[in-house]
Amino acid sequence: MPIPDFANYSLETWIMLIPELLRLWLLALVGVCGIVGAVQVGLTRADAFPAADRMPKVGWVALLLIASLACLSMRPFFGIIGAVVIGIYFFDVRPHLKNILSGNYGW
Repeated sequence: MPIPDFANYSLETWIMLIPELLRLWLLALVGVCGIVGAVQVGLTRADAFPAADRMPKVGWVALLLIASLACLSMRPFFGIIGAVVIGIYFFDVRPHLKNILSGNYGW
């Protein structure tokens, strides 16, 4: 696959490339966040996951790593699925685990 010559692109071409470049950058950012999440899960106590009624620690590490690879592969469909999995961890599982580990057992 030849390397495109970006220097010869017109302004209209650059404007049309903005959504695609934004998608690539966002998927890369979410993929890196997934790797960070997998490291966080790896450093979390294993008994916190059953206490939080969540999937086991190994399952979350595997899911986050696979989701990160899906995002970093730059395939739109798989990247969106990976972003959803990473979002579920960061916005549902992680706050619940933080509450349990810090001693907040409230609703």
